[in-house]
Amino acid sequence: MKLFTRVEPGTSSVRISFEDNVFVLGSCFADSVGSRMRNAGFNVCVNPFGTLYNPLSIAKSIKRLDSGKPFTEDECVEMGAGAGLVCSFSHHTSFARAEAADFLEGANVILKEASLKWKSCNKVIISLGTVWCYFRDGEVVSNCLKRQQAEFERKALSLERTAAVLREITESNPGKEFIFTVSPIRHLADGAHANQLSKATLLLAVEEVLGPGREYFPAYEILMDELRDYRFYAEDLAHPSHAAEEYIWENFISFAVPEDQKGRIEEYLKAWRRSQHRPMH
Repeated sequence: MKLFTRVEPGTSSVRISFEDNVFVLGSCFADSVGSRMRNAGFNVCVNPFGTLYNPLSIAKSIKRLDSGKPFTEDECVEMGAGAGLVCSFSHHTSFARAEAADFLEGANVILKEASLKWKSCNKVIISLGTVWCYFRDGEVVSNCLKRQQAEFERKALSLERTAAVLREITESNPGKEFIFTVSPIRHLADGAHANQLSKATLLLAVEEVLGPGREYFPAYEILMDELRDYRFYAEDLAHPSHAAEEYIWENFISFAVPEDQKGRIEEYLKAWRRSQHRPMH
């Protein structure tokens, strides 16, 4: 008897080895995969501006990495909700600091290093979360920084716009190979149907830009079709559980890493686990 649907990721034509320079951008799922790659010994840079959810924010971040232009005081924004912190609309709130000078110093140190890594990387993993974007004065923001919603306009990207953004990212970086994935994390604020429409738009847009040097990894399908049980979700019933993340990670390694290098991954992970061990006394 077959009691569940097995999603077969296949073998990627874009292979990721320990000799590659890898850059990971996108949603919370990018953070999950990227951190595991780092722990496994890969040369990887993960979300240097923090978590990015929509294609436009990812594209804008890539342009910043290309230019390497430092963040300036006019880009500093006071966070809302009485946080008393300063950040920018290009960053996740984890970058926020009490003073603008401290925020700029930290953000620009990371930007300088990340820009060099972006220009030298040859493999890029992009995890797309949603087509919904927030705009302020016509410019997309990566984070609303807990400010009043009246300051922003919220719009969903069309299929045509989403595909055009992804195509621009790939075609403007001909020396890099890409693996796209659609995050299995559900965005349920607008309801289940709106979430499905958003994910469907992302899936269709990615399909339009696939070709030589551009692959798709089915993280979304693995959680939705193979692990379709709430025991594979976290308590919020939207994010995958630790077990689900581990299972998807194992599938990703099978999909993207050459067979002769897989043994090294466990060696690095064992060393990383030992480094995390804290003696009781």
